[in-house]
Amino acid sequence: MFDKLKAMGALAGLMGKREALREAADRVKAKSAAARLVGTAGGGAVRVTVSGALKVVSVEIAPALAAGIATDDKTRTLAGNLITEAVNDGLSQAQAHLKDAIDAEARALGLPELPGLDQLVG
Repeated sequence: MFDKLKAMGALAGLMGKREALREAADRVKAKSAAARLVGTAGGGAVRVTVSGALKVVSVEIAPALAAGIATDDKTRTLAGNLITEAVNDGLSQAQAHLKDAIDAEARALGLPELPGLDQLVG
C-alpha cells in the first residue's frame, strides 16, 4: 500500500514537470522507432524483424521453406505457423525493449517502480 502511495506522490510531483515528461516520452518514442528486434522460428527458417514501435519491418523465409510452400499444403500450413511464431517472438522482444526504455526514463525522473506498467506495453 505504501508503495502505491509513494508512486502516486511521485506522479503528483511530476505534474509540475510536464516538459520533463514530454521529453522523456519523446526519448522513449525515438528509442522505440530506432530499435530493430528479430523474432525467429523453425531454427531460423523464418526471421521477422520488428521495430520497437511494434511494427513488422520485414519477413524472411528460408529458400527451402519457400520452395515447399509452392508445392505442398502441409508445408504451407507449417510456414504459416512458423511465421506466426516468429512474429509473436519479435513482438514479445519489442514489448520487453519498450518496457525497459520506459523503466529507464521513469528511474531518471525519480519515479519508483510503477505498478501495472507491464500491462500497458504487453
